[in-house]
Amino acid sequence: MKQSNTYIFLYSSAMVVIVAAVLSVVATVLRPYQELNIEIAKKLDILRSVEKAELATEVRDRNAYVEEEFEKYIVDTYVIDHLGERKEGIDAFAVNMRDEMRKPLEERNLPVFVARDDDGRENYIFPVHGRGLWGPVFGYVALEDDFNTIFGVIFDHESETPGLGAEISEPFFENRFKGKKLFDDAGEFVSVRVTKPGIVAPGDHNVDGISGGTITSQGVEEMLYDVLGSYRRYFEKRKNI
Repeated sequence: MKQSNTYIFLYSSAMVVIVAAVLSVVATVLRPYQELNIEIAKKLDILRSVEKAELATEVRDRNAYVEEEFEKYIVDTYVIDHLGERKEGIDAFAVNMRDEMRKPLEERNLPVFVARDDDGRENYIFPVHGRGLWGPVFGYVALEDDFNTIFGVIFDHESETPGLGAEISEPFFENRFKGKKLFDDAGEFVSVRVTKPGIVAPGDHNVDGISGGTITSQGVEEMLYDVLGSYRRYFEKRKNI
């Protein structure tokens, strides 16, 4: 019996070591592909915020298509501080907005992506990150070159409720933000308020939230105010050029 138990223990230990080694090798082999998929997804969202890469779901080589569109339409990337001044030596694409929003405002690295369409019109794209009901909400906001008017948005989430808060990533909700203003007539930064449907007239600064997704809608509102508010000095400077 003792010999049998020893055999089982040694066999089990050996299997654990073998499985762990196999998983480690698989993880190492797959890591470059995983990192590439994350990079492509990020580039695609940046492009989608300015209505580019619209054929991404139809083309045979999605990755090559997204890379080509990104190279064509994203003409500049840089990082600024809370005063709107450029910071050198930092890759805008590598900045994690979730981490930056945990820092004091004065220490944040704030990425800017510049898109130029075929007619020469430029839009400026900013990553946003906040919290919904069950987890993070995030995305990109593209502004027109007046640094006030929203051209387009892309939102996503990790774990919001299907049919409720998860609908922030649906086009019908994202489209409500087009044309909304970040500054009021007095020049004050007010961002965009996400209200209960039918409670407040949309106007320049209000959009209807998701029915049954009040907390997630509030999370989107707070995200926009907090993150875009970090860029306020940059917006004000660019508006006055």
